[in-house]
Amino acid sequence: MHPSQIVLCLSLLVALGPAVLGGQETHQQPAVSSPDDAEQCATCEVRQHIKTMRLNAIKSQILSKLRMKEAPNISRDTVKQLLPRAPPLQQLLDQYDVLGDDNRDQVAEEDDEHAVTETIMMMATEPESVVQVDGQPRCCFFSFAQKFQANRVVRAQLWVYLRPAAEATTVFLQISRLMPVTDGNRHIRIRSLKIDVSAGVSSWQSIDVKQVLSVWLRQPETNWGIEINAFDSRGKDLAVTTTESGEEGLQPFMEVKISEGPRRARRDVGLDCDENSPESRCCRYPLTVDFEDFGWDWIIAPKRYKANYCSGECEYMHLQKYPHTHLVNKANPRGTAGPCCTPTKMSPINMLYFNREEQIIYGKIPSMVVDRCGCL
Repeated sequence: MHPSQIVLCLSLLVALGPAVLGGQETHQQPAVSSPDDAEQCATCEVRQHIKTMRLNAIKSQILSKLRMKEAPNISRDTVKQLLPRAPPLQQLLDQYDVLGDDNRDQVAEEDDEHAVTETIMMMATEPESVVQVDGQPRCCFFSFAQKFQANRVVRAQLWVYLRPAAEATTVFLQISRLMPVTDGNRHIRIRSLKIDVSAGVSSWQSIDVKQVLSVWLRQPETNWGIEINAFDSRGKDLAVTTTESGEEGLQPFMEVKISEGPRRARRDVGLDCDENSPESRCCRYPLTVDFEDFGWDWIIAPKRYKANYCSGECEYMHLQKYPHTHLVNKANPRGTAGPCCTPTKMSPINMLYFNREEQIIYGKIPSMVVDRCGCL
């Protein structure tokens, strides 16, 4: 590839892709080149530069697709405190451990430019003082963003942790809606559940609150919070509703599943070229993104994933056959450059992360993995 074509293609990658984030440098190993082959050395340097650009662009893409101006300021210690030690979250983490970072046997087509939320896990906060009695919070409030739509809620589960009972007993788990004290009746029973527990055994219990959530979403003014009780046969409340010493990560939380709509499944394709291949034709090369290297502790899983990148020469062809022709011609009016090696098919990744409100989100981030490369 002529040097002018290389410069032009790299310029187009920057022009057509997201801006590179400032303040965070990507650490890369220096490109290895053969002293006996100047052409191969130049090819390696070009690939290394493209890899660096791809890594920096991925940072910007993720924030843009999550509609964030900057990465949430959440440290590793904060993550440990906020992560609920609950079955649904553990199942997601186990899924990543079992499948690994690059097990993508089947993925879904994604055309949207922004993340598609699948599941949101909201930790309980204290309700407003207007519903408190004698300054006692009396449990939990869940805040819902305006983007929530009642008709898209597939499932809503309230998860409650029960302390171990002194003896085998039946526990009555009760969920009541909180109302302002001035309204008189401040307890409206929502749901109740009878649970048989063994002596000395703690457990997580879930209860369906989809109907309640639907009412709150349609009538937000009715959402003052809920009170949770789990009384054993002796009248002792076993429900953990506040963060006591040694009970971090055991407070109630709500798991809400959002509908995504129909999708088309397709198979992934294999890598076309090895990273150390001396060939310079346009094809896909392996590239692993490590979020820990970025210092992004707010991303819970995956900690790393295979993003891949495109590199190589493209034969000169009539530019009118390819998109972005006007940009190429504008950048190089003399028309001496051919098409550039670029992604022609991309797929999403699933990501578990904290947003700026410290809610845990499990969503699909579109166009984050290069599946196929071509000359455009």
